[in-house]
Amino acid sequence: MNSPIIESLIESFESLPGIGRKSAERISFHILEKMSDDDVNRMVSGIVSAKQKIHFCSVCQNLTDADPCKICASQKRDKSVICVVENPEDVAAIENTNEFNGVYHVLHGALSPMDGISPDDLKISELLNRLSDDTVKEVIMATNPTVNGTATAVYISKLLAPFDVTVTRIAHGIPIGSDIEYADKMTIIKALEGRQKM
Repeated sequence: MNSPIIESLIESFESLPGIGRKSAERISFHILEKMSDDDVNRMVSGIVSAKQKIHFCSVCQNLTDADPCKICASQKRDKSVICVVENPEDVAAIENTNEFNGVYHVLHGALSPMDGISPDDLKISELLNRLSDDTVKEVIMATNPTVNGTATAVYISKLLAPFDVTVTRIAHGIPIGSDIEYADKMTIIKALEGRQKM
């Protein structure tokens, strides 16, 4: 029932990750009904500007407008520890904890043969290049605890075996504030495997 122009707008939002048909409709109608022309122009300008100016950091492969990015350029970061993550969003999540002082490496995905994602599609060779000197002492595999994320961590850890670095994996287990009785079997197994001395 929508005009082709409105339908096209809805479809463009629906193509974004995590946005279903209903959300795409709400966003589209909000833009058309409630946003001023100036607000819409600012939004469009912001998207175009970001798309033109943001690129991969030549060191860590994170999204940035400077090269190297602020984290890689900082003298306060511990360059001997690299935290390997799947996506730029993961960097933001870890940074929000204010607990990690090392640097990052963004793979831009995880191995997934079913989806045609091979090692050549990820930023793995760039990670290996960073280990050419003796600066890096530890590589933390912080890929997601999924089948693909775990396979990626195992694959990269095997590639790192010839280097003089310690390879660690982030812990998995029972979330803080939850009850064990509601945890699934795999989560409980990982929690038991990752237990630490008190």
